[in-house]
Amino acid sequence: MTSFAGSAAWTAEAPSGGAVRPIPRGWEIAGIVLGFVFAWPAALAYLVWKCAGYPLPDQARAVLERRTGFSFAPRRRAYQAYGYRHSGNSAFEEYRQRELARLEEERRRLDEESRLFTEFVEELKRAKDREEFDAFMAKRRSATTV
Repeated sequence: MTSFAGSAAWTAEAPSGGAVRPIPRGWEIAGIVLGFVFAWPAALAYLVWKCAGYPLPDQARAVLERRTGFSFAPRRRAYQAYGYRHSGNSAFEEYRQRELARLEEERRRLDEESRLFTEFVEELKRAKDREEFDAFMAKRRSATTV
């Protein structure tokens, strides 16, 4: 029996699963052509999956996690989202929490300053627009009175 799975990275790095029974070539080609006629995104996705060597979802996930270091598992705590793990030392954990709270307060302060600056710039734009409009109206009035 011949295998249609090439030497793709998925199959080279992922643990071997069960044997994949190949689809007869004629039906596969007909399905791809009909797929491009009626649902081209699905046919394109199938071709990419085929060129990757028919990886199983868990095999593809395992390879991506190994290559990128990104975990697809849901995160349970906010500090884990940044790669923090519990150190086992309660004093250090208290220190970490205080520092994170301080940094969060600093972030809030900077966000407030950014908001105030944006309001200031908007007010400057409104004042400039008002000046330009007043100058236009004054020029228009002087042109109609002459």
